[in-house]
Amino acid sequence: MGFALKLKSRLVVREKNADGELRPVNFLSNEDIRPVKVKDRTWTFRTYLTFWFSAIATVSNWYAASTGQSVGLSLWESVGCMFGGQILAGILIAVNGRAGAMYRIGYPVLARASFGVYGAWWPAFNRAIMAIVWNGVNMVQGGQCVYVMLHAIFPSIARIKNTMGSGSALSSAQMICYGVYWIVVCAFLVIPIPKMRGLVYAKLVVFVCSAIAMLAWTLTLAGGIGPVVTQGSKLHGREKSWMLAKFFWLGLASYGTFISNAADFQRYARRPNDTILGQVISFPLSNLIVSLVGAIIAASSQIIFGELVWNPLDVLNKLMEGEKYTARNRAGCFFISLAFVYSGIFSAIFENSIPAGNDIAALLPKYINIRRGFFVCAVISVAICPWYLLASASVFINFLSSYQIFLSAIGGILICDYYIINRGDLDIPALYTRDPHAPYHFLHGVNPRAFAAYVVAVATNFYGFLSALGVHAPVGVERFYYIAYPVGFLIAFFVYWGLCVAFPPRKINDWRVWSEPRDYVDEQDPSAPLQGQSSPVGGGGDSETTERVAVSGKDN
Repeated sequence: MGFALKLKSRLVVREKNADGELRPVNFLSNEDIRPVKVKDRTWTFRTYLTFWFSAIATVSNWYAASTGQSVGLSLWESVGCMFGGQILAGILIAVNGRAGAMYRIGYPVLARASFGVYGAWWPAFNRAIMAIVWNGVNMVQGGQCVYVMLHAIFPSIARIKNTMGSGSALSSAQMICYGVYWIVVCAFLVIPIPKMRGLVYAKLVVFVCSAIAMLAWTLTLAGGIGPVVTQGSKLHGREKSWMLAKFFWLGLASYGTFISNAADFQRYARRPNDTILGQVISFPLSNLIVSLVGAIIAASSQIIFGELVWNPLDVLNKLMEGEKYTARNRAGCFFISLAFVYSGIFSAIFENSIPAGNDIAALLPKYINIRRGFFVCAVISVAICPWYLLASASVFINFLSSYQIFLSAIGGILICDYYIINRGDLDIPALYTRDPHAPYHFLHGVNPRAFAAYVVAVATNFYGFLSALGVHAPVGVERFYYIAYPVGFLIAFFVYWGLCVAFPPRKINDWRVWSEPRDYVDEQDPSAPLQGQSSPVGGGGDSETTERVAVSGKDN
């Protein structure tokens, strides 16, 4: 009994109060999920412009365009489709992240305004699951990178007997490398996030150099860029049209996680408007460059090996097979894969560990902070056996599209609630209170309007979701699922809007008045330069100013 009490005391997250004394946080709050303090709002316009170039610079984003080539699309068709979808994704990231940039709250807390203070656990859980899965995928890729490095040094590693089976993307030797990479990433999670800025910028430089090197190498082996980029499509007629539609919307759906949790990154902005161009321009442009490089390398593999190799790490391994295992090839593969390892570490942290940490901390804020959430994500990402998701291009494509029906519905509800229902006006302290009379308590802490809209949107696409998982379905159902993201998003948006009009919640703003403040500052923030009031952007309320309200550590 004594051991259990001692363990519980260690697990409970504690913070310093105004007097500097440590105290447990309440059931709905901890320091990590409160509005970001003024001193931590350090991301500028330039930060967001460069952030996506660094975040997108990963091996997994090379797959995006090359998977389209694996089903018969040409290089340009595949890249063009993905780029079109990514433009839409960038716009939605900017739109949905506005509340985070304005009020400095993350996605799990923002979801409380529409789903309820308890109901928000479900969208937070959804996003956490996807972040954990993606973290597992990145860990698999990291293990493959480590294997290429070791294969370049020790040829005997390729002779280790494989007992993993044909359904696994990793062999037994690669599983060992996977374990090594997992430990390295966990070691980096100990470093405070603000101190990683320089390492992240270095990651971008390292990845760009390695990508250019691999691109030049494969184009040289393929006889130049001309034969590579002039390869035509293998699809024709209606079949081609449907594939173009599928990969266009896949370019949007595959970034549904970023759209949902956009507030997690935009909450750190120095000024709210600093985030806009970074999402609308830098996000699709960085994706275009990385996808184009990956697509060209995949197309080069068709000429070099006589087959399309969609995974660039498999390309490196093939460059060391048999007579190709020369000192020059080994050196090239080693340094390129080393750069991929370094890049992958910070992509895993910023794209998956941080979002998952935010979500898991919001699920159990009394016991888990963001840092503990990092390690929960790392452990569970191993338990889901992610090496089976990268066994083939078709499996990976199904993985990219399978979860979109859940995230699209959440995105539609969040955007409708902030822009149409609340008109930019959020009562931040009410997002952290268990008071049954608070505006976001709804029905026992759950907003039935949001969940009704969510269920309708998900049900519309659920048959297609099952078909993506392997359940037999008519061709029409499979093709309708290609547009599952926009369908789910729009249905959730309009159903939620209609229900709020028919059954108004306690807090619903006049649609003619935009009530967003210029900036939100917590009164209890010791780093705030001023104490008092901040001016709103638009009208609304009984006065010309909006008070800086405090987020209390107590249950109000």
